[in-house]
Amino acid sequence: MIITQGSLVADVPRALDAERFETLANMPGTRIERIVSTGQTTPDGEWYDQGWDEWVMVVTGSAKLQIEGEPSPRDLTPGGWLLLPRRVRHRVVWTDPNTPTVWLAIHSEESPGCTE
Repeated sequence: MIITQGSLVADVPRALDAERFETLANMPGTRIERIVSTGQTTPDGEWYDQGWDEWVMVVTGSAKLQIEGEPSPRDLTPGGWLLLPRRVRHRVVWTDPNTPTVWLAIHSEESPGCTE
């Protein structure tokens, strides 16, 4: 058995050209990821439409997530989390450009025949 350890808030860059995605653990049926945003958003007109459930929490910083069909974005601040069921279209419309936003994302197993 291999035991791994780390910190979600260690080595967080202050500025990035693109969001950074780091897989922390990959287990049967589940992937855990740290995402770091420094002002990045989903490009205009693009939506995430994933074939898996995703639970996401903001650890540091803040963000706004738009769920398709909802009138306004949802605010996420440290400790705030959201469960995004598969096929729920969503996009990141804002992340704090002054304080890095660290996300913890837990992805469930993808449904057969589904892709991002």
